[in-house]
Amino acid sequence: MALRVLFVDDEEELVSTVTERLDLRGIDATGAVSGEEALILIEQKPFDVVVLDVRMPGLGGLNVIKRIKQSHPELEVILLSGHGAKEDVETGLRLGAFDYLQKPVDLENIIAILHRAAARGRA
Repeated sequence: MALRVLFVDDEEELVSTVTERLDLRGIDATGAVSGEEALILIEQKPFDVVVLDVRMPGLGGLNVIKRIKQSHPELEVILLSGHGAKEDVETGLRLGAFDYLQKPVDLENIIAILHRAAARGRA
């Protein structure tokens, strides 16, 4: 079964590029451009892993991970961090994030972490 990933970032171009490249690698990738959209998608479709930008307008990543872990504690979340978000990442890890990635993202690194997170989530 293909790995099902939700990639959430407020940069639409990044979302479309990463989801397209993950799809080409056999990963079932869905994109969302807001925390609100991500929460709706999580209720509509099963995912193995969520890649979640920490800093987004509206509902930010830390609020989103809190809600995900309340309703879907088994769902693994990888935080996506830009510069200067170290404290946010540490908070996210305390909230249950599996790991974090720094922007700009490296596709091979994302794929490796996605597989590790999914393996833990299925264990």
